[in-house]
Amino acid sequence: MKFIEEVVVEEFLPTFRSMLAEDLRAQGLTQSEVASVLGISQSAVSKYAHGEVARNDRVATDDRVRELVTRVGEGLASGDMTPVQALVESEILIRRLERGDLLADLHEEMMPALADVDHARIHDPDSAVRTTERVRSSVRRGIRTLTNASGFSTLIPNVGSNLVECLPEATGLDDVAAVPGRIFDVKGQATVPGDPEFGVSEYVASVLLAARESTSARAAVNVRYDPALVESLSEAGYVCLEFSPDDGDEVDGVREVLADAPALTDVFVLYQTGGYGIEPITYLLGPDAPTVADCVRDLL
Repeated sequence: MKFIEEVVVEEFLPTFRSMLAEDLRAQGLTQSEVASVLGISQSAVSKYAHGEVARNDRVATDDRVRELVTRVGEGLASGDMTPVQALVESEILIRRLERGDLLADLHEEMMPALADVDHARIHDPDSAVRTTERVRSSVRRGIRTLTNASGFSTLIPNVGSNLVECLPEATGLDDVAAVPGRIFDVKGQATVPGDPEFGVSEYVASVLLAARESTSARAAVNVRYDPALVESLSEAGYVCLEFSPDDGDEVDGVREVLADAPALTDVFVLYQTGGYGIEPITYLLGPDAPTVADCVRDLL
């Protein structure tokens, strides 16, 4: 009797880890950094690098495995993907390959009695964990675009900026990922307090959720208000809509202006010009965090 998990451990994992270690080393990570990212010893990384670990040719040449190695390697090296997301993505592929596919074939070769057995799916490829990690990764990419953009700090309002993105079926603030504590201008440098988390934004997340009631927007970023800035956005082809905050609450104003707006499926702009005790703010909303971040970068 041989479990398919043994096939994963004996054939898939050594091959996948050696390919991933090789990919990370090729991207400039040291042996120590690769060991830390993969959660293995430096001696294991050395063995992978020197070809001392046997690879299963069928696993190594599978296009899906090669694509995953490239995607996970790039994500881990850049910081866009956490070890948790890398694990989830790898687990998803493993479970797919176990069900009447590559790993199932290898399993059947080792245990012929399994030829007529349907390998049941164990993990759901559309799991909540995978979805939340992808949203967090998306926000990270957007943040990097903003902080790498020369002059972004000049667009940060006094209340700070935030970049948010929500889950596909978001219903509340806990379904929105954002920068904890907001992004502030510290001596001309955009400063990000921490890694994106869910449920840490109130103002920008509330605007996004209100906008989602009548649009398909899933991400938003706030910057300072400036008539010239809004004019530039309008000239760039974005729909720009002014709303009025109601006693300091922007949500009702957003709902009201969008109720009469044309269908908005791409990036669009909402802005309010302030009031007593209310700082004027401009919001860019769109399909995902990197897209709205790109729009902000293009203003600079």
